[in-house]
Amino acid sequence: MTDKVLGVILGGGQGSRLSPLTQTRSKPAVPIAGKYRLVDIPISNCLNSGIHRMFVLTQFNSASLNKHIKNTYHFSHFSTAFVDILAAEQTVQNSGWFQGTADAVRQCMHHIVSHEFDYILILSGDQLYQMDFKDMIEKHIEANAEITIATIPVTAKDATDFGILKADEENMITSFIEKPKTGLDEWISDTGEEMQSEGRNFLASMGIYVFNRQYLINILNENEEEKDFGKEILPRAIEQSRVLSYQYEGYWTDIGNISSFFEANLGLTDELPKFNMFDSNHTIFTRARMLPPSKISGTTLEKTIIAEGCIIQASRVEHAVLGIRSRIGKHTVITNAYIMGSDRYQTLEEIRSETDAGHSLIGIGDRCYINNAIIDKNCSIGNDVKINGGPHLEDGDFELYAVKDGIVVIKKGAVLPSGTVI
Repeated sequence: MTDKVLGVILGGGQGSRLSPLTQTRSKPAVPIAGKYRLVDIPISNCLNSGIHRMFVLTQFNSASLNKHIKNTYHFSHFSTAFVDILAAEQTVQNSGWFQGTADAVRQCMHHIVSHEFDYILILSGDQLYQMDFKDMIEKHIEANAEITIATIPVTAKDATDFGILKADEENMITSFIEKPKTGLDEWISDTGEEMQSEGRNFLASMGIYVFNRQYLINILNENEEEKDFGKEILPRAIEQSRVLSYQYEGYWTDIGNISSFFEANLGLTDELPKFNMFDSNHTIFTRARMLPPSKISGTTLEKTIIAEGCIIQASRVEHAVLGIRSRIGKHTVITNAYIMGSDRYQTLEEIRSETDAGHSLIGIGDRCYINNAIIDKNCSIGNDVKINGGPHLEDGDFELYAVKDGIVVIKKGAVLPSGTVI
């Protein structure tokens, strides 16, 4: 696979549905599971599948993503492996930004084709899943396909949010519709007994594609007006070419909005989570930080994930993810929350001077109550702060926080004075 396949990971657009988490960072750079970033998921899936050469295409708020990749993915000097950034750039041929997924690949093609490969694997940078791409590529070769689209069975309720496909007996895709709102019955597929028993009768595109090298070059050159794979390139290709459906039945979620992001993170605390971080065959790679072990004093913990370097004195933490360097004060109760942690520790001198000045320290203070919330990185939350998210709160965007689907999101670096109530 190392010689045959090149991976291309799309950094995504503005990510407005994940705002305010994407106000200062791109979607793939959003922290997940306390110690990783979203981009680590597709990169790790590639590395675990024997694909060691990857480009990450970036455009919006890309500084933190670029820094993370530079600091994380280092390979031997004697290896051909790499994870390189391709940022949107002005050239003589093109003076504009990426206009869509296909346009992003088209604009970077002169960099991509300078490498030897037979197949190109195109991935999204904002999905949570564990997949063996070797099997997908082998099926692509066996079927003599020109494109393979990874598909996942979904229910009728979810089908309206995806591109839905129909395939023949050989799993060759015959038709495609983007986010159908009516006439769903025409798009029911034979997804297998197990999937049908769960009501998952529709084949949805996962936004994961394998292209033959020359075929991709040709199809991108044929019509430069086509900017997007899902909406334009693939529907045309299905009519003209051999496009294979590769059905995947494992856990997969698209981190499209705050509620799906929140649900995916808290789902990791389940006794048997759908996304298994403890599978040695699917290691998740990330930046190696030299952090001390976490220290916990007098805290009752239930269904909680704790990353490295935390100092926790809370009375109770339940159904929560605590990110790196999280600091939580005494008599605090945290439920249904993702605390992202911080990028640094305050020194003893800083703590003393901030305390003397009556300022909140980085982390969460004493006697706080936090429920149904995401606390972004480097927040300073004072003592006796109460944050209680839920359906009783109206959605809105405020100076220090936002409310999305009842989830309170404290913005990165926000300072909440002692006694604040949300």
